[in-house]
Amino acid sequence: MSWSEKSLDELGFVSRGRSRNRPRDAAHLYGGPYPFVQTGDVKHSGLYLTEYSQTYSEEGLAQSKLWPVGTLCITIAANIADTSILGIEACFPDSVIGFIPTQGKADARFIKYLFDAVLKLRYRQYTQGAAQDNLSQGKLLALKFLVPDDVKEQKRIADFIASYDELIENNRRRIQLQEESARLLYQEWFVHLRFPGHELVKITDGVPEGWEKKPIKQIATLNYGKALKAEVRVPGPFPVYGSSGEVGSHEKALVKGPGIVVGRKGNVGSIFWVNTDFYPIYFISSEESSLFLYHALKNVQFINTDVAVPGLNRNMAYSREILIPNHKNYQRFLSEAQPIQKQINNLQDYNNKLAQARDLLLPKLMSGELTV
Repeated sequence: MSWSEKSLDELGFVSRGRSRNRPRDAAHLYGGPYPFVQTGDVKHSGLYLTEYSQTYSEEGLAQSKLWPVGTLCITIAANIADTSILGIEACFPDSVIGFIPTQGKADARFIKYLFDAVLKLRYRQYTQGAAQDNLSQGKLLALKFLVPDDVKEQKRIADFIASYDELIENNRRRIQLQEESARLLYQEWFVHLRFPGHELVKITDGVPEGWEKKPIKQIATLNYGKALKAEVRVPGPFPVYGSSGEVGSHEKALVKGPGIVVGRKGNVGSIFWVNTDFYPIYFISSEESSLFLYHALKNVQFINTDVAVPGLNRNMAYSREILIPNHKNYQRFLSEAQPIQKQINNLQDYNNKLAQARDLLLPKLMSGELTV
């Protein structure tokens, strides 16, 4: 099977997205029915992108473009060369480039896997050293890479790798269902106060007898971790966390798990449970973490205090109150939540193993060293 060097525009249509305004500058462009995909949405999606955090109105669509299902999204700012294929029609800004493969020349999944295996590192090396590590469309098209001349071979390779991603995605959906069941359990007991035996308990000003409200400052310490840039990470067994969640891995952990990660910049007040040792920027230690506190914090309304760069004010966070149940209901909740979390942990471990196996095969398949 022959392989040839090609640039991206030799395999399909390539163009930047369009977005002339940011949400805070033109609110009328947002909040409508049209999905507006941003770099973070691409980064946190799998093979196919179906979830998004922002939408356009009719006015927003008029100054943008609706890209078709099957478009490969490639980020060129913030996080360089992350990719995902649109599973929905969507708009995206000029920090994302769209690639639509020409029929008979390229398979979008193969090109996405090529980025994951080879091109992401090349493009990131290509952009390092600038004031901002942005990847222009010109730079994207300047580099060539090897692809099978026969698109059927591209599809065979993509089908093989996609089988791993389909298992990972199926497990991810199961994880979401488990997380939702734990969330609903917490809400039922500690927000709606329909805990076991609630009919027999006197409730005054929203506080059941024997329970109390406490500020976070009396419950846990918000600790500073350490930022770990992508270029200095050595991939390993320990997850690296930022405000948006897991952003990579490293050979060493900074703190012992399990623990709770708290979003401090950008994604303010986002809360993540980490079951293993980990490397965070802002966290609650293993000694003070519990599944009850994790779910309680997810129900706290944290406030952005920095207009230019949304940030979590530590003193304000400490002042937020949490309803603490009596010991009996606290233990009851843990007895319900812990088996759910165990299932989540097992599915996450399985997904990690699937991803490791896929990533070992990926470069060999994408170079032609292995055939399927």
